[in-house]
Amino acid sequence: MNDAVNKALLPAGLGDLLPPEAEQEAALSAGLLAVFARYGYRRVKPPLVEFEEGLLDGVGAGMSDQTFRVMDPVSRRMMGLRADITPQVARIADTRLKGAPRPLRVSYGGEVLRTTGSQLSPERQISQTGVELIGAAKAAAGDAEVIVLAAEALTEAGVGGLSIDLHVPPMAGAVCRAFGVSDDNYRALRTALDRKDAAAIADIGGDAADLLGALLDTVGPAARGIEVLSRIALPEEAAALRDRLTEVVELVREAAPELTLTVDPVEQRGFEYHTGISFTVFAAGARGELGSGGRYLTGAGEPATGFTVYMDSLMRVAPALPPSLTLFVPIEVPASTSRALRAEGWVTVHGLIAATDDRVEAKRLGCTHFYSAGTAQPVGG
Repeated sequence: MNDAVNKALLPAGLGDLLPPEAEQEAALSAGLLAVFARYGYRRVKPPLVEFEEGLLDGVGAGMSDQTFRVMDPVSRRMMGLRADITPQVARIADTRLKGAPRPLRVSYGGEVLRTTGSQLSPERQISQTGVELIGAAKAAAGDAEVIVLAAEALTEAGVGGLSIDLHVPPMAGAVCRAFGVSDDNYRALRTALDRKDAAAIADIGGDAADLLGALLDTVGPAARGIEVLSRIALPEEAAALRDRLTEVVELVREAAPELTLTVDPVEQRGFEYHTGISFTVFAAGARGELGSGGRYLTGAGEPATGFTVYMDSLMRVAPALPPSLTLFVPIEVPASTSRALRAEGWVTVHGLIAATDDRVEAKRLGCTHFYSAGTAQPVGG
């Protein structure tokens, strides 16, 4: 293996983003943030690395196994490289923005690094863009706002065939507590519910088995799922969660009637720290989810909800950027002319050495046009 190949070799799950993909990712993130801003979400920028105890507090505790650690040579304290931005935003809300009016609406965009990828998504460096809605608010109204915002932002990014899968992560736990299911059986039931294994649920669910099986039967289109849920006699805590889900579905339908909604009240994978309605965003033809979000508590106990778009997934389904008109400007053309051309909207590539044939040089550099005799000429085939 030669030196050039050695230098190009990167750790598993990490990669270079080259033109035009790098430009596309930046443009998509900027477009999402612009939509968020229209809804009153103001941008924050947490650091890439911070002290471990702050990074892994509260909702961040669930990312402990995915966090790279390094020793800070200045303070001699352990630091973590963020594996998710939501815990950082929660920390900011609890500290630097503690006195800001509630509900607090913030947005963010940046890179995260994880120790491992998944089978479907082996990438370990991921670009995230998202929002958090933190503080006192009518819970269902807040949940509906972020769901509708996610759908609107992704639609404006050019993604079609969106569907939102709504979850209630605490639902199964509420049912199991009401029927006195042991911790060991509950852990086994969680696995069975995530796998939609009706036989295992019936086998280990005990007194809760029939009710959990009935909840499993509600998975699917929201209209049918909510109608079936309304007929199930649920314990008090679980019934309150069902009522919240019903209200959120109604609010989202009112704001975005064209949006496809499905429900899965027993799904918990990836939502371990969520305390209420959570959701996953899918698009027709996309591999895996485009983003996810839901309700949680900050480290200070404030209610919050939000969502994150996974930019690598979004780039696989978003339309490619239209090719820019790029103009090759020979070295002898004055800089003032190049400035005027850029003011007209051209992307200019100024020659730095004399070229024998400006058209050939423009084509070599990937330009669509070259400047000759005071005008822009197409490069041609």
